[in-house]
Amino acid sequence: MDALLDWMNSPAVPNLLGSPVSWIEVIGFVTGAACVYGVARQKLWSWPVGIINNIAFMILFLGAGLYGDTALQVIFGVVGAYGWFNWIRGNRSTAAKDDLPIRDASRAEIAWGVGITAVATALVGWMLAVETNSTVPWPDAFILAASLMATYGQTKKIMQQWYVWIIVDMVSIPLYFAKGLALTGILYIGFLALCIYGLVDWNRARRMQGVDAAPSEGALV
Repeated sequence: MDALLDWMNSPAVPNLLGSPVSWIEVIGFVTGAACVYGVARQKLWSWPVGIINNIAFMILFLGAGLYGDTALQVIFGVVGAYGWFNWIRGNRSTAAKDDLPIRDASRAEIAWGVGITAVATALVGWMLAVETNSTVPWPDAFILAASLMATYGQTKKIMQQWYVWIIVDMVSIPLYFAKGLALTGILYIGFLALCIYGLVDWNRARRMQGVDAAPSEGALV
């Protein structure tokens, strides 16, 4: 196991924008890009690939002192297993080709989501600032809280989760570059583009979903 961890943390690229890139960061890059693309295309395989990505980033962020992001990856793995199950159940319980229907968040869900994210950011940020040697407790805490809220929306196929992911990416990109994780920063630029693509594609799919749900001419209603 020690030999495997040593290899994962060894440089795959000696210098990228002034920082070395480890093999575990490369693994996180590949699986992360595949996962977000899969979610944007509503592919079931995005969930197991995402769990592999969580393990890779857990190792990477722990080594970089991003403790909030490390804890986030553990929770992501658990939520990912739930999302995988929920999408499978949606596929089996509907006659639609692709599944669990896309929907908007209710006003209550939006209010609870904003409130929980704010409270969680404050609590986790305070804990990281007081109890750890984190140099970036507040953005680290926000990424943790907002990402969990977005992942919940993803498991339920709530459209607004894409907007939350876009905000998370915009906070994450400068943070990872500042921590010397250049490849991960580049990955999150790609994530930002994929989130915009996912938002557009889910809007298109939802319009088609409405067409498919509408009764055909002459049908009994």
